[in-house]
Amino acid sequence: MRSDDTMATHFKHYINGRWETGVTLGVSENPSDLADVVGEFARADAAQAESAIRAAADAREAWAHSTPQRRAEVLDFIGSEVLARKDELGALLAREEGKTLPEAIGEAARAGQIFKFFAGEALRIPGEKLASVRPGVEVEVTREPVGVVGLIAPWNFPLAIPAWKIAPALAYGNTVVFKPAELVPGCAWALAEIISRSGLPAGAFNLVLGSGRRVGQTIVESPLVDAISFTGSVPVGEALLATATARRARVQLEMGGKNPLVVLADAALERAVEHAIQGAFYSTGQRCTASSRIIVEAPVFDRFASLMRQRTAALVVGHALERGTQIGPVVSADQLAQDLSYVDIGRSEGAEWLCGGEALERPTRGHYMSPALFIAQPRHRIAREEIFGPVACLIRADDYEHALALANDTPFGLCAGICTDSLARATHFKRHAQAGMVMVNLPTAGVDPHVPFGGRKASSHGPREQGRHAVEFYTTVKTAYVQAA
Repeated sequence: MRSDDTMATHFKHYINGRWETGVTLGVSENPSDLADVVGEFARADAAQAESAIRAAADAREAWAHSTPQRRAEVLDFIGSEVLARKDELGALLAREEGKTLPEAIGEAARAGQIFKFFAGEALRIPGEKLASVRPGVEVEVTREPVGVVGLIAPWNFPLAIPAWKIAPALAYGNTVVFKPAELVPGCAWALAEIISRSGLPAGAFNLVLGSGRRVGQTIVESPLVDAISFTGSVPVGEALLATATARRARVQLEMGGKNPLVVLADAALERAVEHAIQGAFYSTGQRCTASSRIIVEAPVFDRFASLMRQRTAALVVGHALERGTQIGPVVSADQLAQDLSYVDIGRSEGAEWLCGGEALERPTRGHYMSPALFIAQPRHRIAREEIFGPVACLIRADDYEHALALANDTPFGLCAGICTDSLARATHFKRHAQAGMVMVNLPTAGVDPHVPFGGRKASSHGPREQGRHAVEFYTTVKTAYVQAA
């Protein structure tokens, strides 16, 4: 099958090498223009999800014993086509999720690069050959695929996050059941359509659209699913972990953050403001790496707050596909309501409102909101709870030690940033920030596709995603002893 139309209006499941309709239908809307229906999508029930899982289980032995060259060629094909079509796929992403077009095209390119990276990794699966402590005995340590992997992805990076789960799963010989978020079925379908023509055997990759209650829960509970990689909210991730580990399944979780960006008095202030703006508000603040807590040392706090307010108020909010838009719409009506409710919470708890936080009208009806900026205390809910929208707060710190303590005063630990001209402070912060990723004189959001991604504390569970470290989750280690005959 070859479709030249990634803007198809009916998105189907891909199960055991065939496209299937669902039990019911859902509708994907453009959050920039609610009159624009991106398409209808099939919704699976538990029985259809179980069919996909069985197909993956039936295909696991053949794909596990395929050659590294074949896996590399499959992944290289996928990556090459995604890169060749990055503008087209980016336009679909911007239309369906609301990310600005430049950001969306960049995400599509990143997805293609991830597949290309793991095409190379398929040829470099590590192993060891060692001498035993016993004479005449040799030891081989090899890595083998885990088996059937359930991949549950969120809506905020609908091409990149599926890519960094699907690509290593296939590279290391696992079979896949992929459930995307219901808000972005078109992006999932477009990626699956490319994968369907890559030369995989039937059942090695399966796309099942539908709700977490039906499809997601079926994947989590199935005894045929050996491992589950989930990106999403903390409550869902914790419930998934309890269910899956009770049956000894392997689990990898990425669940968000409340990331600090520390600005010290010696920092290049205007550059620090730009890092804060990008980290807090780009992608409409809808990313787990967003710097929603901006901790500023007291001597420069007032000037930083003034500059930050001016830049925030000047951001252009508009249709994701329009030239000049800096901040697209919030992804859905429910998310917009949640974001606006946190603005009200901030005001009611006594945080000082600086600007933004209002629902906006634009020429097209959509989920538009002006980015909100507060001065808050560490106790305020807007300074402690992940909002996942364009809401950020400034927090005053007495000195560097106080700023570091505030940065670490969170149950999350995904990423942390610092802006400073002091090598000593930057080095100390890199060592003592309680986060899986640290940025120095950079926005907290924005990571490379070939290095590990993940956090600490409530942000993550299990081995890291992306890069060579992905092998830890998607393979299991076997030790073999050989006595010469």
